[in-house]
Amino acid sequence: MLTFFIIKVDSNYQSRGKKNFYVIIIYMKRVLCFGDSNTYGFNPEDGSRFSADIRWTGRLKKMAAENFEIVEAGGNNRTAFSDNPQGDEFSGYKIIPRYLKNRYDIIILAIGVNDLQKFYGVSVPEFKVGFEKFVRLVKVYAPGSKILLLAPSKLKKCILNGYFGQMFDEISIEKSLKLDVIYKEVANDCGCEFLNLNDVTESSDIDGLHYTKEQHEKVAVAVFNKLTTL
Repeated sequence: MLTFFIIKVDSNYQSRGKKNFYVIIIYMKRVLCFGDSNTYGFNPEDGSRFSADIRWTGRLKKMAAENFEIVEAGGNNRTAFSDNPQGDEFSGYKIIPRYLKNRYDIIILAIGVNDLQKFYGVSVPEFKVGFEKFVRLVKVYAPGSKILLLAPSKLKKCILNGYFGQMFDEISIEKSLKLDVIYKEVANDCGCEFLNLNDVTESSDIDGLHYTKEQHEKVAVAVFNKLTTL
């Protein structure tokens, strides 16, 4: 929401005498949307990027234009706390300090599902420890910001039949079923806000991981409604 500041300014003019002026300063809250390929806007049909009027961060930017400044920071294949062999840009805990050199009132963290890739071999208890460390790192770099955790939609078994089947396995799918509970616990422990995207929509039937155009719209609406309460 918008914040208004009214400042009284005293001015002394020889010809007019002393007068008071009031200046209204409107402050728009800045919101960072930091996440993985669903935040980036990966299109499960052809691997392209959804346009700004389709992906949830772009829709959110338009919906919230009068109240919030939305900054999109999604990245394909980005992990939260695991060391991604693709480099720092794809390892959440390594790249997010660079984003947080700028000040944000609200930070949305929509990330974590890629840490379930079989390559990393992260157990459920290890996931909770790693994700909580990531969130606490964000709090260190942005002590005055509110943080909103978005629990990702569960993986579907159809993911095993396509390209992403080489990254995720049945164990990954089983682990994904427990993420919403972990995110809620971490939110409570770290003093963050929480939104369960499983209550909003599900992963697509196309690749079992990413959102369709219609699902992006649902996410945008849910996040916008949550933002208005912060």
